[in-house]
Amino acid sequence: MNRENFSSRLGFILVSAGCAIGIGNVLKFPWMAGANGGGIFVLFYLLFLVIMGVPVLTMELAVGRAGRSSAVKAYKALEPKGSKWHIHGWFCIIGCCVLMMCYTTMAGWMLDYFYKFATGAFTGMPNEAVDGVFSSMLSNPTEMTIFMAIIVLVGFLVCSFGLQKGLERISKWMMLALLALILILAVNSILLEGGSEGLKFYLLPSFERAAEVGLGNVITAAMNQSFFTLSLGIAAMEIFGSYMSKDNTLTGEAIRICVLDTFVALMSGFIIFPACFAFGVEPNAGVSLVFMTLPRIFINMAGGRLWGALFFLFMTFACFTTVIAVFENILSSCIDNFGWSRKKASLICCVFILIASMPCLLGYNVWYFSLPLPNAPAGGQILDIEDFLVSNLLLPLGSLIYLLFCVSKWGWGYDKYLDEVNTGAGLKLTRSVWLKRYFRYVLPLLILVILIQGLF
Repeated sequence: MNRENFSSRLGFILVSAGCAIGIGNVLKFPWMAGANGGGIFVLFYLLFLVIMGVPVLTMELAVGRAGRSSAVKAYKALEPKGSKWHIHGWFCIIGCCVLMMCYTTMAGWMLDYFYKFATGAFTGMPNEAVDGVFSSMLSNPTEMTIFMAIIVLVGFLVCSFGLQKGLERISKWMMLALLALILILAVNSILLEGGSEGLKFYLLPSFERAAEVGLGNVITAAMNQSFFTLSLGIAAMEIFGSYMSKDNTLTGEAIRICVLDTFVALMSGFIIFPACFAFGVEPNAGVSLVFMTLPRIFINMAGGRLWGALFFLFMTFACFTTVIAVFENILSSCIDNFGWSRKKASLICCVFILIASMPCLLGYNVWYFSLPLPNAPAGGQILDIEDFLVSNLLLPLGSLIYLLFCVSKWGWGYDKYLDEVNTGAGLKLTRSVWLKRYFRYVLPLLILVILIQGLF
């Protein structure tokens, strides 16, 4: 059976960037920047994106394009005879499933808040009542199930139509709409009275603010964020490499994906920081910033119902592009490894993800419990466990495996990897000794630091 390909280069870039663009960009990045001194964090983030994110992204794409299949079969096609690198492919499938078990719930939150703003639920609401809306949602399993189920059902419906007619067609329009929304929202925030102070905080590096947090903490936070923002290590990007043509080099394509991903992350800050400073709100409040603080800002803003609805529509699009991209990975893996048709895989995987997403959702109410850990958050412990497994274990460990597979003599091998990366027109990686040494010895250590830090 011939493997489906993207209909255009733009389709590949937008779909791949849509996979990378998600909660890590629009929610975590502004919060991390706010908590780590603003501009200085952004500078380190961009540095680590170039020296860590882009190289590992090229490796995942290279395995996909050379192997022409999802992770398990791609590894088998490229690994030395008798080796077991392909076992990691099964962990990639598990990682994608675990990620969707919690991600669909959070995407449902965004859709729920869009619905609330669009229908005027927040109109005229006193400030002190806004926090209760989020708490009420978390305590209502029926409400959360409805919006989670909408995300899952629509996501698999889109993917059931195939790569070009489903995922590529929908992602292209959603990404273009997302980029338009983020520009409109950013301009509105920047023009708010007092918003300029937020821009200064966000864009001007301040070693004084960084020193308050600890420069080492700022650097490691930026390293973590630049690495995790691309969803590397669980074959979420590898699958799109398998659908690529060989017309363009992978380094150039990886840079384009990173630029688009970073643009959305940076623009999210342009929305949030001016609004926070205009209304005298601390910009480092984490999840509560989006679901409690920002709604209070919107209801006190002229045209707040519209701006709130647009903001959560933007957040929903950002989450949904990731959801359908990872769903495509899960479907493709089932089609490649079990011989299922796309329709059969869509139906079975849809039912599985619907059921598997329930523990995370119920962890806030019916199955609530407290972890006996210092500084453990109140509620949502199942989500925290699932997020820990993916973010702190499977992503960095998987990225390390992809890296070692591509650069070591026991895997695919550095020369074969470099040949694949440099195939096509565009920016090529040099064959210099220093780059080979960096990939073989320095980059694995940097990823190991992230892995150890995340675990302990």
